[in-house]
Amino acid sequence: MTVSPTLRRAAQRLPALGALTALVLLVACSEKKPPPPPAGPSEVGVVTLKAERTVFTTELPGRTSAFLSADIRPQVGGIVQQRLFTEGATVKAGQALYQIDPSTYQAALSSAQAALARSKATAIAADATAGRNAELVKIDAVSKQVNDQSQAALAQAKADVATAQASVDTARINLAFTRLTSPITGRIGTSTVTPGALVTANQTIALTTVQQMDPLYVDVTQSSAEVLRLKRDFAAGRLTRSGADAARIKLLLEDGSPYGRDGKLQFAGISVNQTTGAVTLRATIPNPDGLLLPGMYVRAVVEEGADQDAVLAPQQGVVRDAVGRATALVIDKDDKVQRRAVTLGRAVGNRWLVRNGLAAGDRLVVEGSMRIKPGDTVKVVEVDPSAPAPARAPAAAPAAAGSADAAAGATAGAAAR
Repeated sequence: MTVSPTLRRAAQRLPALGALTALVLLVACSEKKPPPPPAGPSEVGVVTLKAERTVFTTELPGRTSAFLSADIRPQVGGIVQQRLFTEGATVKAGQALYQIDPSTYQAALSSAQAALARSKATAIAADATAGRNAELVKIDAVSKQVNDQSQAALAQAKADVATAQASVDTARINLAFTRLTSPITGRIGTSTVTPGALVTANQTIALTTVQQMDPLYVDVTQSSAEVLRLKRDFAAGRLTRSGADAARIKLLLEDGSPYGRDGKLQFAGISVNQTTGAVTLRATIPNPDGLLLPGMYVRAVVEEGADQDAVLAPQQGVVRDAVGRATALVIDKDDKVQRRAVTLGRAVGNRWLVRNGLAAGDRLVVEGSMRIKPGDTVKVVEVDPSAPAPARAPAAAPAAAGSADAAAGATAGAAAR
């Protein structure tokens, strides 16, 4: 069997390559790694708590409603002759809206006026007769019976005049009702009738509706439990009124955008809805641009009150244990870690309202809590919890990468040799 020169030279190199590899491994094993530096105290980020005045708000669902609303209904029957407004326009109080055929009511007025004139004429004659008889009975020219009858006829004539006058007034009022006017100033809606339609007095279907929309009412609901909690907080002094005026509200529209004007809370309901267990709160809000419409769904941000010395803790500094109790790590004056049980109130943005367990001046751990335990001495760095945390690469990553590069270089060098 003939062996090629190339294979022969490769076979001759194998012992040398094996010896070189063994030498490299021996040198690597003989090198001693330097001892790791002594570990220093862990660095943690803390926030020093402080007491501050905080205005508490709550977001409640609600709907808008017109400040004033008037359904236009006829008070007399007849045929509609004219519609005197433009649908959707603004009308003023007293402006004519519809004209009902007045002919029959005009005739009734004329008849009543004629009856009044007849009654007045009869009353004049009765008055004259009663006056003469009153003088004649003094000289016994007529009997007392005749005098009494003439006096009674005069009284009846005067009553007939009053009745006829009332009929005239009624006929005049009915004639005026044929012209329907707006009782308030506001925006008018669509018309349910057209000229030629027959309408009846006090019908159930309104001809149109006029609504005053500046300002608007906003009716929101709040649970009775929340109302009780607020009353207790005010009574205990934990909350004070946020201002001397009525509580302000801000609106969030259906698309989530804020409304540009603030409103004022007017009153709270005096009874609880038995179905929902909620109390209705009513506020007024200006609407000069007409952006808000009655019936819109909104969310109202209502000012509940203010805590003059509230302690607010960043949420990342409070954790829950296995049974759900809130705890926090605090750094004492000796830079040692303490664990405290805390009682929390409501959330205010990205912070918790602290009821018990933390006080103004405490240094609360918000970063690095996984590297420490109670009793450890740490290095404290004050941080701003509102600022974004800087990106930190794992400490072992560069070293691991460097080791991999070194190993790859050694293998490549060995192969080249």
